[in-house]
Amino acid sequence: MTSPFHRLCRTTLAAGFVFGMASAAFAVGDSNDDTNPPPKTQTTKTCTGGKVWDKAKKECVTPKKNSFNDDDLYKFAREFAYAGQYENAIAVLNLALNQNDPRILNYLGYANRKAGRMELGMSYYRKALQADENYILARSYMGMALVEQGDIQGARVQLVEIRDRGGEDTWAYRALLQSLHGYKTY
Repeated sequence: MTSPFHRLCRTTLAAGFVFGMASAAFAVGDSNDDTNPPPKTQTTKTCTGGKVWDKAKKECVTPKKNSFNDDDLYKFAREFAYAGQYENAIAVLNLALNQNDPRILNYLGYANRKAGRMELGMSYYRKALQADENYILARSYMGMALVEQGDIQGARVQLVEIRDRGGEDTWAYRALLQSLHGYKTY
């Protein structure tokens, strides 16, 4: 027979473990939650012809391999993609050194899908999720693509995956949910 003190200790430890696991699950889903649309910068306000804004030079430049790090290229590509400049986004993403980065793969999927190459886009989403199954933005965009293809059940599966990975309070979840209710897909 265990004492009340030992039962309390076990209960407290169990509660701490559950809380810790829930926090870790949310953190996993949240770690890749760069899901809000990007703010417009000089890249889409000023630059033309696929050029990007170089903060150091304070001018528009043609991006080249090794001229920017992958994080900068990712940000430029997101901005291009949200501005409807899909081919510019793809060109910038193709300059990234790490072509297996789930963010790069996801936006290659997004830009190709929005440019009308649905199957190619879906293949990039699958690659992004192979690289990081917790990347909720890839799940959201894949779900929106499934809605566009009429696969509502498949899109719902992605919505549940986002929720179960701690992403219920994110733009990625809300955007897919809205798509399932007939609103705009991104």
